[in-house]
Amino acid sequence: MLALQYIPNVTTLGYDPTKCNGCRKCIDVCPHEVFALVNKRAVIKNLDACMECGACVGNCEPLALSVVSGVGCAYGVIMGLLKGTEPTCGCDEGSGSCC
Repeated sequence: MLALQYIPNVTTLGYDPTKCNGCRKCIDVCPHEVFALVNKRAVIKNLDACMECGACVGNCEPLALSVVSGVGCAYGVIMGLLKGTEPTCGCDEGSGSCC
């Protein structure tokens, strides 16, 4: 998989390991391999790879994960596809694209 990195230390991904039941759904659905399984619990192995798409949160039954989707590059790509325009999330104002 491509080693994508976004702006360091800005993701809204939150994780409460005490709620994790080890189901692996976050690992299975994450497109950027943000999570790993260690000692039967999910861990965040690469926080800065998170594109805030919300797939992990939508599949986390014990509510161990949280994220504010609709921000960042994932939002820019999705809105570009829906509108038929270039993706833009405002992180590179000069070029109209950042993703």
